[in-house]
Amino acid sequence: MGRSEASAATGSVAAERSRTGEIGAVKVALLGCGVVGSQVVRLLDEQAEELAARVGAPVELAGIAVRRPQRHPEVPSELLTTDPASLVSRPDVDVVVELMGGIEPARDLLLDALKNGRSVVSANKALLAEEGEALAAAARESGADLYYEASVAGAIPLLRPIQQSLAGDRIRRVAGIVNGTTNFILSAMESTGAGYADALEEAGRLGYAEADPTADVDGYDAASKAAILASLAFHTRVTAADVHREGIRDVTAADIASARALGCTVKLLAICEQVDTADGPAVSARVYPAMIPRSHPLASVSGAFNAVFVEADAAGPLMFYGQGAGGPQTASAVLGDLVAAARNKVIGGRGPRDSAYAHLPVQPMGDVRTRYHVNLDVHDRAGVLAAVAGVFSDHDVSIATVKQEGGRRDPGHGGEEDTPATLVVVTHEAPDAALRATVEALSGLESVRGVASILRVEDLGRPVSALGGPQ
Repeated sequence: MGRSEASAATGSVAAERSRTGEIGAVKVALLGCGVVGSQVVRLLDEQAEELAARVGAPVELAGIAVRRPQRHPEVPSELLTTDPASLVSRPDVDVVVELMGGIEPARDLLLDALKNGRSVVSANKALLAEEGEALAAAARESGADLYYEASVAGAIPLLRPIQQSLAGDRIRRVAGIVNGTTNFILSAMESTGAGYADALEEAGRLGYAEADPTADVDGYDAASKAAILASLAFHTRVTAADVHREGIRDVTAADIASARALGCTVKLLAICEQVDTADGPAVSARVYPAMIPRSHPLASVSGAFNAVFVEADAAGPLMFYGQGAGGPQTASAVLGDLVAAARNKVIGGRGPRDSAYAHLPVQPMGDVRTRYHVNLDVHDRAGVLAAVAGVFSDHDVSIATVKQEGGRRDPGHGGEEDTPATLVVVTHEAPDAALRATVEALSGLESVRGVASILRVEDLGRPVSALGGPQ
């Protein structure tokens, strides 16, 4: 018998056990036992009686797949295995909890589990953003459950409210802070005046940043989460590749100070919107650092905390706030999903299905309407402001405010020479493509020494407009 035939046979056994009510205990295969997985093991042990009461049957570990069993002396050796494929295909396994991370081998393992009727709980944001459609299809075809609350905002209940509590409403926007590392860094820059490099070093020292922080500081982590949020909120399959992504490496202490002068602060935002365009409804999904007014509730979210605003037609604005990462916190969300999947196994029910019926196109970033804060290093001489304003006008970008800082005439040269000055321009809303073209043209002006920094300015309280984005 080949491996696929063996998997199908053992899967049918598990499905039959579920249908006939022969499950004495819900058996769980755990893939990965790191920071989160070890906390899942602890909670399953400490709360065994309570979980059994909530589920209607005991919840027991069938096995734990790890790479190096010797690194887990706290786990009974008979539970450990280095062969995750064999563990997933065991006939007594009812639910597979995946905390390995990465795309492979997690993808094949979870597809195998789902196709053979085993429910899946995952915190793997990268996999779900990339292969969510394939996983959802496998779950749908076999009748298994697929839960992934822990993939986006740690302990914060967010996906289930979007998928279930707001199922009767029309969601217009989901926006917020979904990466604790970058929020810690930007908060430290705000509170201490430190530069990016120093704030990153502090985040690493305190355990908020990985040794390789690329996924966080370059926005990959937030983009995966934005893809998941957009897919659920707008019933359209959105992948991480569809999300416009920018990180925080180029944010400077001067940017933070400029934001403060405008009554704003800087946050890395994930913004997902359903917008009405000339060609019909579309989805906008983007991640970038932006200035937001200090009056907005997101501005006060500091440290490694996450917060997400969901705006719906009938419900209005809703805010979800809490710990977005951490072993116990993320394990809490995993256990919540596990209880739901286990209950369904006991009673023979099914959880909610992913809905992607809308098939909305993803709006190109160039069509998204935003505001810009542009910091220019210029020569302090007559005509500079007029030249800069002319470039904005040529690209149909309206200037909201302009401010010059520094610069002075040198009387020793009869006023002929100049010293550098800083010109800060804040625009009105315009298509992002027009703003980018404006910045490119400014770089070519003889009177402009350089474009020091560019940040978008977001007022998340604005309604989504009838054409093209928020107004």
